[in-house]
Amino acid sequence: MAIYFLPSDPIFPDPLVDEVNDIVAIGGDLTPERILTAYRKGIFPWYDENSPILWWSPDPRLVLFPEELHIPRRLRRVLRQKRFALGINSAFSQVINMCARVRTRKGEGTWLVPEMIEAYTHLHHLGYVHSIEIWHKGKLVGGLYGMCIGAVFFGESMFHIMSDASKVALVALVLLFKKAGGAMIDCQQVTSHLMRFGARPIPRRRFLLQLKEMLNLPSHPLIWQPQFMSPHEVWEGLFREV
Repeated sequence: MAIYFLPSDPIFPDPLVDEVNDIVAIGGDLTPERILTAYRKGIFPWYDENSPILWWSPDPRLVLFPEELHIPRRLRRVLRQKRFALGINSAFSQVINMCARVRTRKGEGTWLVPEMIEAYTHLHHLGYVHSIEIWHKGKLVGGLYGMCIGAVFFGESMFHIMSDASKVALVALVLLFKKAGGAMIDCQQVTSHLMRFGARPIPRRRFLLQLKEMLNLPSHPLIWQPQFMSPHEVWEGLFREV
């Protein structure tokens, strides 16, 4: 198994044909061209302030197919209470910074170093990276962000400062993405939390083969138009069917 040191050109080994570890490569930069090249090959950056840029392609890979979404019974009750308003791309900067801040406040490390925040904010302005925001009485209480290419959403990070808010954001993402023709949500690392919502690990090779097909499928871009929905609008337009 090999780990590659990246040249200045935005190229990567191909995890589908090259024998690589979960860490595929080291170095390079965080330009939009390099990051987009990586994601199209099933690779993403993940590192901290004490390490060089590390590029990952885990085996197995955790994925959530929208039609396999499982909503726990307790969370269904929360949705029926109509407590939360929903934003889409209406507060991206707040979401990505809160994803980093909530972890550091807990004394945990974060891969959202300033360079990563800057890179994904740039990709947000280019129309590739998006956020889902959960609001309660005018306050941002949870959310998530990730990359969308074709019919694949690559989940990056989520946060909550109010119970259930990040779970509601996840359910909202899956339902919205499904309506827009989305085919797969990449959850990257295997976690028991996400598996409770229907995500499941699959072999890296299978993930990469499906990724190749799904990157060329369309998903409706109107899903990512900046918008805000009141709790009643969220219930009527999204959660009522669940």
